Amino acid sequence: MKFESRTVVLAVDNIDTDQIIPARFLKTISKDGLGDQLFYDWRYDADGKPTPGFVLNQAEAKRAQVLVAGDNFGCGSSREHAPWALQQFGFRAIVSTSFADIFKQNSLKNGLIPITVPADVHAFLLGAPGAVVKVDLAAQTLTLPDGRSVEFPIDAFSKHCLLEGVDELGYILQQEPAISAYEARRVGSVNTLAS
Repeated sequence: MKFESRTVVLAVDNIDTDQIIPARFLKTISKDGLGDQLFYDWRYDADGKPTPGFVLNQAEAKRAQVLVAGDNFGCGSSREHAPWALQQFGFRAIVSTSFADIFKQNSLKNGLIPITVPADVHAFLLGAPGAVVKVDLAAQTLTLPDGRSVEFPIDAFSKHCLLEGVDELGYILQQEPAISAYEARRVGSVNTLAS
């Protein structure tokens, strides 16, 4: 999986999942429409009108697939709706110096790539909103506009699932022939012992 995108910068530390998608929008099990509720309390005023100065209300944000956020992104309660809302808005990757563990796992399980970068790279991206970056999941690299490539960590299983476009259940289903062969051997050996 490779893609190139402009970045959107939201330079706020400790953005929690209730800011990403407020709890009042968690009554659905559908992903549809969650992009409209992403950062709702920041994007809209009390009357539901877009807040003009908020970065996601700018025209450029609508086409961006990479969000550069502050430190400790996704802290707070566990909710799959947070990565769902980010994806529904159009983001495919989030760049930060650190992610809350539960948010990171929920993202990986739902196809959103959390990219952890060193502080100097983070500072560079925070200071360059709209920068064009390249994400290469197979190589685990983020390429900056100046040509530098930075490796980012991702566990092998999550990487495999993201590259194959499967979730954990899909991975297990891919193993069905091996599981069936094992079960056939196991049943055969049990029958042999019984006779």
